[in-house]
Amino acid sequence: MVDLPKDTLTFPDSDQAFLEPYLPPQNEKEANSSDLPFTTLTFATSLDSSLALSPGTRTVLSGPQSKAMTHYLRSRHDAILIGVGTAVADNPGLNCRLKGVGGYGGAQKLQGQPRPIVVDPNARWDFDDLSKILVLAREARGRAPFIITGPRMPSSSFKKKRRELLESYGGKFIALDVVEDDKGQRKFDWGDLLRCLKREGLHSVMVEGGGSVINSLLDPSFHGLVDSVIVTIAPTWLGRGGVVVSPERRFDENGTAIAASRLRNVQWHPFGEDVVLCGRIKS
Repeated sequence: MVDLPKDTLTFPDSDQAFLEPYLPPQNEKEANSSDLPFTTLTFATSLDSSLALSPGTRTVLSGPQSKAMTHYLRSRHDAILIGVGTAVADNPGLNCRLKGVGGYGGAQKLQGQPRPIVVDPNARWDFDDLSKILVLAREARGRAPFIITGPRMPSSSFKKKRRELLESYGGKFIALDVVEDDKGQRKFDWGDLLRCLKREGLHSVMVEGGGSVINSLLDPSFHGLVDSVIVTIAPTWLGRGGVVVSPERRFDENGTAIAASRLRNVQWHPFGEDVVLCGRIKS
C-alpha cells in the first residue's frame, strides 16, 4: 500500500455531480474545437466580497470541505493561473492534493496535476530552489510553472539564472507582448494570453487570483473568454480595507449606472459552513 502525504485530501463522488456542468469537457474533440482553452474563474470570498484582509496578506477563507472541492477542480484543469502578486505574497504550491492524482497515490506520474501559470509582466517574482512550487516539483507532487513575462526581462545574467533554474524543473518563461493601460500599467491582452496557453497544449485553465486578475476578467470586454465561474463564499466579514472583488461600474447610453455583470445557469451547494456558487457570466 502506498503511503500518502499527510496533506492528502479526499472529495466524495456524491459532491462532484453538481460541478460537472461547469467543468471542462472531457471529450477530446470538444476540447479542441476552439483556439481558446476552457477557462474557469474561481475564488473564495467573504460576505463583503473580500479575498484578503489587505494586499499581500494571506487570508484563509475556505473551510476543509470547500478546500477539497478546490483541489478537485484543479484535478479537472490542465493549468492553474495566478497573478504575480499572489505568487509573491503566498509562496503557493499550486498543485493538487487530491487522493489518486500523481504524487498522492496516483499510478501515473503527475497525472491530474495542473500546470501552474504565473502572470508576471515585469519579471517581479524572485523564486528560488526553496520556493514551495519548485519543492513540490522536485518531490514529484506538482509541476513547475510557466511564467508569462513581457518581451523585455531584466539583465541577461538574471534572465539566464532564472531560466536555467526554471527549466531544470520542467518549467519555462513565455514572453508575450504587453500593452500599457491609461494608468501606465503594463498588462497582457487576455485573449492573446489564453490563446498562447492553448498553443502550449493546455486545453483548460483555472484562474484562482489574485484580486487584480479576477477583477480584470470580470470586465465585460473579457466575458467571452470565461466559460464558468465558481465562487466559495465563507460566512465571515473581513471588514473595510480588504482586497475586494468588484468590477468597474457600467453605464447605459443615458449615463445611468447598471449592473456590471450577472451570472446565469446558477446553482448553489453547501460545503460545511461555506456555500459554493456556480454559474456562467451573462453580460
